[in-house]
Amino acid sequence: MQRFLLRLALILVVLLMVAAGLAYWRLGKAESWETEIRSYEQSDRVAQPKPGVIVFTGSSSIRLWDTLADDMKPLDVINRGFGGSQLFQVNRFAHRIILPYHPNAVVLYCGDNDLSWPALKSPETVLADFQQFVEIVHSALPETWIYYLSIKPSTLRWNRWPEMQRANALIAAFARTQERVQFIDISSPMLDSAGKPRRDLLNGDGLHPSPKCYQLWLSIIKPVLIQRFGPAATTSLPFPSGNVISQGSHGF
Repeated sequence: MQRFLLRLALILVVLLMVAAGLAYWRLGKAESWETEIRSYEQSDRVAQPKPGVIVFTGSSSIRLWDTLADDMKPLDVINRGFGGSQLFQVNRFAHRIILPYHPNAVVLYCGDNDLSWPALKSPETVLADFQQFVEIVHSALPETWIYYLSIKPSTLRWNRWPEMQRANALIAAFARTQERVQFIDISSPMLDSAGKPRRDLLNGDGLHPSPKCYQLWLSIIKPVLIQRFGPAATTSLPFPSGNVISQGSHGF
């Protein structure tokens, strides 16, 4: 009986590994995202966003921000996140979900899935893919600002936090060398006094932002965008020093 149960357990492990492999293969295929991307294109045909909007894009942490448009008022923003995406996939679809809008700015959250299982890419690969993203956007739209939101800590992926910190540091350093590219630190305020992820900022899955987390992010991101793109902003604003925006603790 024990031998039978052991064999059954091994079979289940193999099946799970095959399923995970198939899921990873699927996530790497462009057609995996076609339904989601086409739904955005369909909504554009119904109501085309005005040129100069601010595009938020990236993985599910952006896609699930359901109150984004209202939260960012009076800024005109659209959500073009697609869940489970990695940076190379955002690059692949940039010509469909970013460039057509001629945005004043793009706010990107991505890299979380890249560094985690099953992708397990290196921080250097994440940097290279972000550099490609900047090249794609600025080759077509050199005046567009790009804001990279730091990869967040989470309890589910805490074992990958050192790699995430490394990727954040690499991208922050790269942003310092670029015009119209800024790194925004939304990660530091998500850690408690012991340096661990604050559980009240994560949903029950230990990964995705809670409503409280989105309010925290809003308090960090919106002032940056309002300063440059709000009603009272002028085109004569200087580049922020260092092109990196760091945040301390917040009382949320």
